[in-house]
Amino acid sequence: MVSFASTLPSLVSLIPSPSSISNASRHPPQPGMICCKFGPELNNKDCFHRRDILQSVGAAVGMDLIARSSAFIKVANAADLIQRRQRSDFQSKIKLTLFDVIKANPDIIPSLLTLALNDAITYDKATKTGGPNGSIRFSSEISRPENKGLDAALNLLEESKKVIDSDSKGGPISYADLIQFAAQSAVKSTFIASAISKCGGNVEKGTLLYSAYGSNGQWGQFDRIFGRSDAQEPDPEGRVPQWDKASVQEMKDKFKAVGLGPRQLAVMSAFLGPDQAATETLLASDPEVLPWIQKYQRSRETVSRTDYEVDLITTVTKLSSLGQVINYEAYTYPPRKIDVTKLKL
Repeated sequence: MVSFASTLPSLVSLIPSPSSISNASRHPPQPGMICCKFGPELNNKDCFHRRDILQSVGAAVGMDLIARSSAFIKVANAADLIQRRQRSDFQSKIKLTLFDVIKANPDIIPSLLTLALNDAITYDKATKTGGPNGSIRFSSEISRPENKGLDAALNLLEESKKVIDSDSKGGPISYADLIQFAAQSAVKSTFIASAISKCGGNVEKGTLLYSAYGSNGQWGQFDRIFGRSDAQEPDPEGRVPQWDKASVQEMKDKFKAVGLGPRQLAVMSAFLGPDQAATETLLASDPEVLPWIQKYQRSRETVSRTDYEVDLITTVTKLSSLGQVINYEAYTYPPRKIDVTKLKL
């Protein structure tokens, strides 16, 4: 690194020698000036204002600091890129594991969706507690009436967690992250299955159709919400309705309590029970929800299904972040050091 402070010694030459000071007494410089020349021929052109010297020193020091800080920023940026890569690689492994598990157990999809919803919708605005914090893993919470039948999905995720953790270099995945990413994988599976169905069951063509027209690129914000912390105790009771017994108004009230409305309730119909068609029939009885049910039903009939898929992704993303403080350094680890002396070049 080149230090601009090295230019400071050159200023020493501006200081007059003692022998020349006496000769300059007959031609005193103006106040506030430093002279480089002394003798009878002295004039103001040979002098500098003190402020000019100070400005030069300040500039030299400032340039040196800039140079040093730029080097620090480069190091910081490099470290940030390494951490991003580590998190991205780990997230890819998580998704691959979950996708394979869901592919082998497609009947578990409705339960995975409800599990994620019920873990997230415990959020309480007033106390800023609850939310997608993995508290549903506790036996006292998963055994509540609103979570009836979800223990099989949780057990499947427990087994998936063992596989994921065994290959993690940055620590075990939190239940909070695991449950929400399982819901993402389940949603994606339904999107791809729909595309395959539109192609007459041809997997290759259906996958290609989803890649070309699907909403896969809309998951960016969801993927960045990675680093949720696990709750250390169950969330309070009474915050989650029993979806199969709740009225539409009760559902609307619950969604409103977490900042969502009839539109989001309609698009989340698949999360409210194993029979999406029956759930939508119930929701359609409400005049506020009906237009959205109709809109999403029409959208699901199109090739791209854009309105339905994009709105669903947006809603899932919001639910998955309720009340969460994300640790963006989660799952990172010190990179392995290389002993260059042992390299054979």
